[in-house]
Amino acid sequence: MTCREAVKQAIRNALIRDDRAFLMGEDVGAYGGCYAVSKELMAEFDEDRIRDTPLSGSGFTGAGIGAAVAGMRPIVEVMTVNFSLLALDQILNRAATLRHMSGGQFGCPVVIRMATGAGRQLAAQHSHSLEGWFAHIPGLRVLAPATLEDARGMLWMALEDPDPVLIFENVMLYNREGQIDEAAGPLDIDRAAIRRAGRDVSLITYGGSLWKVLEAAEALAGEGIEADVIDLRSLRPLDEATIAESVGRTRRAVVVDEGWRSGSLAAEIMARIAERCFRSLDAPPARICAEEVPIPYPEHLEEAAIPQVSDIVAAVRGVMGR
Repeated sequence: MTCREAVKQAIRNALIRDDRAFLMGEDVGAYGGCYAVSKELMAEFDEDRIRDTPLSGSGFTGAGIGAAVAGMRPIVEVMTVNFSLLALDQILNRAATLRHMSGGQFGCPVVIRMATGAGRQLAAQHSHSLEGWFAHIPGLRVLAPATLEDARGMLWMALEDPDPVLIFENVMLYNREGQIDEAAGPLDIDRAAIRRAGRDVSLITYGGSLWKVLEAAEALAGEGIEADVIDLRSLRPLDEATIAESVGRTRRAVVVDEGWRSGSLAAEIMARIAERCFRSLDAPPARICAEEVPIPYPEHLEEAAIPQVSDIVAAVRGVMGR
């Protein structure tokens, strides 16, 4: 199946399993979703369970948060991640703080799904990678599925969480095909996954970049460099133990992040590597992030670059001293 179908199955299973669950967002119903994730679900369920909302990110996100506080299990879809900035007040000042503001008495079990990552011909809109911003906020759990199993299984566990969970789905993965066990169910979303074992360098990434990193690792193996590939899966909280164990073995690290370099999630990961693994390192950690558009604006500008396989290979060669 495709990753799109895996997410659709996750939503469908959630609605069957729990009468309190429903999907809401812009164009999720009659239109079938901006990326066709919820196509035909309205016909299978009804307009109460698959709710089209007005074009008001703050309004419908706030309604979802209110429904969660009242005992429902809403799945709020934000069409593209840049629209989440309209709802940032609701997410940061309402959902994320309720547990703290109530002294632990109340939670907000809302799940907010966002389409993230690089697109094409979208200029400065709809292709941001802002998950690092949200991973900065206490009170939120932030997830980034990269595999079919994670795309289908993460939602299950997210809906069991008594506090808000944000799931960032990279749009470049929706058409990715693969096989998945029909019996695959909920996942341990607290742990990162080692997607390829190696001894020479730790490649740390998440979401849409995972498959580029695995391709780079395969190319590097032809040069005699065996990479340990870590799929973070959870961006908040970070699984520091898995990162530290890997870097402690390989003694080198490269972080691949589609977000911008300044203030990036990659910077946070590198700081934690320095705190926990400094004496084990044989080379400074390196990172590869999305290109930042310079100011003043250049006269000629091609599409902003996101990390490519060749960039990852070059960075690894650098930390290996080659």
